[in-house]
Amino acid sequence: MALCRIGLSPNLESAEAPYFGFNSLTRLIRPTCVHLSGKNDNSIWRRSSRVKCFSSRKTASPLESKESANVTDPDSVVEELGHAMKFKMSDFKICDRVSIGLSGRADEVVFEATVKDANSPLHNSRVVLRRLTSAQAQRRGKRAIEVLKKLARRRLMYHSYSMQVHGYVRPSTSGDCSSFTLVHGYHGSFSLRHWLQQSDWLPTLEATLALDEESVRRVGDDTVGGPAVSRQLRLIRILMRDLLIGVNYLHSHGLAHTELRLENVHISPVDGHIKVGILGNAADFYENDPNNSTLDRNTDRRKMMIAFDMRCVGFMMAKMVLRELMDPLIFAKFKSFLTKGNDSSCLREFLLQTFSRSSSSGNFGLQILDRNWGAGWNLLSLLLATKPSERISCLDALRHPFLCGPRWRVDPSMDIIRWGLGSTAVRITEEYIYGQQQRSRLAHFIELMEMLNPHSKPKNWLELLPGKWRLLYCTGRHIGLTLREPLARVLIGDVHLSVCRKSKLNTTLSFTSDISFTVLIGRDWPHDKAGVIGKLQVNSHFRLTAGRRQYLKEENAASNFSSAPSNTQDSVIKKLSGKKWRKVIPFKEFPSSLPVAKFFSTDIEVTMSLDDPLGKNVDSAQNVVREVRTQVPPEMFDLSKLVCGTYVDSRLLVLHGVNGSALFFTRSCTN
Repeated sequence: MALCRIGLSPNLESAEAPYFGFNSLTRLIRPTCVHLSGKNDNSIWRRSSRVKCFSSRKTASPLESKESANVTDPDSVVEELGHAMKFKMSDFKICDRVSIGLSGRADEVVFEATVKDANSPLHNSRVVLRRLTSAQAQRRGKRAIEVLKKLARRRLMYHSYSMQVHGYVRPSTSGDCSSFTLVHGYHGSFSLRHWLQQSDWLPTLEATLALDEESVRRVGDDTVGGPAVSRQLRLIRILMRDLLIGVNYLHSHGLAHTELRLENVHISPVDGHIKVGILGNAADFYENDPNNSTLDRNTDRRKMMIAFDMRCVGFMMAKMVLRELMDPLIFAKFKSFLTKGNDSSCLREFLLQTFSRSSSSGNFGLQILDRNWGAGWNLLSLLLATKPSERISCLDALRHPFLCGPRWRVDPSMDIIRWGLGSTAVRITEEYIYGQQQRSRLAHFIELMEMLNPHSKPKNWLELLPGKWRLLYCTGRHIGLTLREPLARVLIGDVHLSVCRKSKLNTTLSFTSDISFTVLIGRDWPHDKAGVIGKLQVNSHFRLTAGRRQYLKEENAASNFSSAPSNTQDSVIKKLSGKKWRKVIPFKEFPSSLPVAKFFSTDIEVTMSLDDPLGKNVDSAQNVVREVRTQVPPEMFDLSKLVCGTYVDSRLLVLHGVNGSALFFTRSCTN
């Protein structure tokens, strides 16, 4: 909870102490009028000397540089900030309330005011007076005015996408160095975080932005209204595009914001644009050193600063789409997942586990990210990439399919096409309805992924294959539970394949298949599926080499690899021969074979653990093993039947067994 309290000196004549209380992290409190009685507004400002502020947030950004405690002389301040407007306290009429969205740090005192000077261009305009008391806070205020001078060349963009800094209040006396008062624009009562914390945030924001057909055309859409998911996606596109345009405006002027958070972003109801906050911590890309030796260092500095801003934009997008991340505990898990070095492309798998869901149905945020072949997850992974060099830029993000409506024709890159194929295949597996139509579609998508495999060389497999993978689907024979009488009533849980590379000096890999299951005791299927927990583990070692897999027509002639139906292969050929796919296929003629990673296995070792009371009964344990072998693909029980890998990237894996069936995996990430 953040609480700001302003106490007036007790010797003021007939004055009441105003208290502005707010909770900026948990709930909204509408601003209430707390009246001040005194001789005049200026006396109230001068005598509000006792300031007590408590905040759970840090008082200074981690990117703020250390500075001397000495305060700059007021005369030098006036000379240094000569390009900004200079005010006197008598120019303002102080309001008796402060909006919750203007909450500041512990070293800031915030007032709302109206300019009453008739000669001022801001006459009758509402402004915010931010009194900065500490040395670091004063540095931020002066920096915000310096940035104004740098951005003045494109004043229209500055007014549209940044909170306007008008100037500062001149010290009343030449020796007054205890504070620095910044005067900036007022853009509504709430920050973006406070908007999203409202229960009716979606219709309220739509009404605030006055969405009409003209406004939705800016994001490539052609309709207003519709289902809640479509409305939320449309609104997120508008907010994200405005945010990216504003951040790109700063980057194009050699500045990094460094403090992009929902609390620092406001939405102006006047022009409907996002304001990216006061630029008090904006950092320059380039150091003021004319030596050529600093050129490379400046380039690296620029890339790192842009990458930091884009990561902040990614966190903001995640909170806008996934409301669960507004909870500080869940967001801490989300952030910890990324800081541990996990690949950002696995965010969907991680968040499904965090939200305790097996699919995205019923959750608007997950549905939004799943739309358009999982384009939202792709953009989020690019914004939050672990390596700064892999993060997307503002301009590329604005061209991303997730932020482009249906009216805009976007030519997706090969990476996005691969991502879309894999995401669609994963969504089909989550339906758990494996009729002939679903099985044909899954086989079709897996074939397409194999033809577009970006990592076919053994060195790529040795880098990407190690890790823990969860089995999603197998194109081989499926055994159900309803049309037969099983030896033991076994429910299969997650099936994982863990791959570990023994040494970087050789190509030997250790494969471990972990099969978790539950054995239900009794002859009938009980409603309560809590039974005896068991685990089956299979270990083996493999040597990886380069190989080729006979494909398409030639594959039909090989009897050992004939499990894939010919009609699926014919449909793949017909699909890829079409005009739409011909542009993205990396070869002009379909080859008779494709490069794969070939596996050569050694002996396997099988172990099983079974809780009591079944653990002591040998016959029951044998029946359980037989039932597990019946339901699980044979390649997961006998790892020596895995012969090659046909597709691998940072999140998906396709392996083939000796009978030709394909096993489809997704990378599993622990919390």
